[in-house]
Amino acid sequence: MVSKQPRKQRKARYNAPLHVKQKYVSAPLSKDLRSKYGRSARVAVGDKVIVTRGDHAGTKGEVEVVSLKNGTIVVEGIYVTKADGTEVPRPIYPSNVTITDLNLDDKQRAARLSKSR
Repeated sequence: MVSKQPRKQRKARYNAPLHVKQKYVSAPLSKDLRSKYGRSARVAVGDKVIVTRGDHAGTKGEVEVVSLKNGTIVVEGIYVTKADGTEVPRPIYPSNVTITDLNLDDKQRAARLSKSR
């Protein structure tokens, strides 16, 4: 970020290209994963996470959706009830979760994570 002004920081984050927004979708790793992969990693679909902040703190689940546009993730089992009684997934910011198990099915991701350490 270039400016100190919160207004310009928000604008730069909102208008950032996707390759920059990928960096905003990272979350801290659990203590046992930190020794192997470092302090944090990008959240990917299939990762198992535990929510650490907010109304759903303590809830464990698997990541179903990662939205780079909004900078949010959707975790299975976390829903909010609308006024008409239907349940919709509750988007969560990745900084409010801790990754407990990484989805290493993708060979490139596994190589990238092991190389970063």
